[in-house]
Amino acid sequence: MAERALDRIDVRPTYTDEDAAAYEARFAGVPAPDMLRTLLTGELHGQIAAVSSFGTESAVLLHMVASADRATPVVFTDTLKMFPETLAYRDTLVARLGLLDVRVIQPDATLLAAKDPEGIRHGYDPDGCCDLRKVEPLARGLAPFEAWISGRKGFQAGTRRALPRFEVEDGRLKLNPLADWDKAALNGYFAAYDLPRHPLEAEGYLSIGCAPCTSKVKPGEDPRAGRWRGFDKIECGIHRPVSAA
Repeated sequence: MAERALDRIDVRPTYTDEDAAAYEARFAGVPAPDMLRTLLTGELHGQIAAVSSFGTESAVLLHMVASADRATPVVFTDTLKMFPETLAYRDTLVARLGLLDVRVIQPDATLLAAKDPEGIRHGYDPDGCCDLRKVEPLARGLAPFEAWISGRKGFQAGTRRALPRFEVEDGRLKLNPLADWDKAALNGYFAAYDLPRHPLEAEGYLSIGCAPCTSKVKPGEDPRAGRWRGFDKIECGIHRPVSAA
């Protein structure tokens, strides 16, 4: 009798740090739009989604994604605490760019009822609030994908200055195409393609999240200084602070 073949389960992570380093080297010096076009229409097609907050600078990355493949899934986490202007801006950009697969993910109603029944957790436990309204919903939204695209930029805060273009988190490849872009480059892209601006940007909101936890940025502050003002908090939990090597 032939020996029975044993079933084996591959528990290796989909991507490793070595994979991220290889991508980093492969696309060194390649402009972000070209890099995205290569990957979205090539080896990552069907495996990758873009994540967007539809904030002040989101139009740049979304335009690049749409230019490469308008059917690329775009995941938007609606925390149910968003500015009305953000929701309107989302609809404007979706129509303008012709995005074909925008997936709106909301917090789990059962979890909200159990852990934030009055909707005020942001005022005393912003980390817990972000876990409920951002981290858990996004995890669900990204579950079908092996890679995702982030709009983070290195200039936004001191915790992002060492940001690479490729990294791996929990076995999933994470792309930061705009890691090395500064504000001047972003403004130039907005102008070159006549992209609409978030309506709150002109009022001094340079980084926009949930309405209760977003304030105007003062002259000389980091663009993200208006987030969670008064709390020792710099990220929502979706992204991890990046340390220089």
